[in-house]
Amino acid sequence: MKPEEKKPEVWTWFDHPQNIKRLRIGFYILLALLVLPDFFIHKHTLFSSIEAIPGFYALFGFISCVVIILISKLLGFVLKKKEDYYDR
Repeated sequence: MKPEEKKPEVWTWFDHPQNIKRLRIGFYILLALLVLPDFFIHKHTLFSSIEAIPGFYALFGFISCVVIILISKLLGFVLKKKEDYYDR
């Protein structure tokens, strides 16, 4: 029997691919609904008028997360040691 054909003995809700697709769609809808009120709420900006743009903090958080991931990848390459580093 091939590994991809192997089925678990007890199926849970997360084992069905259509449920995973439903979850992903539900999360995307939830994210959109969380940004939606930003278009209707008046904001008192503290630092700059750019903060008043609807969805600014969602976009800022996403870009910040991407930058953190890219910097960590770069640090991984810079700090990487050879496989036999401790065997010398």
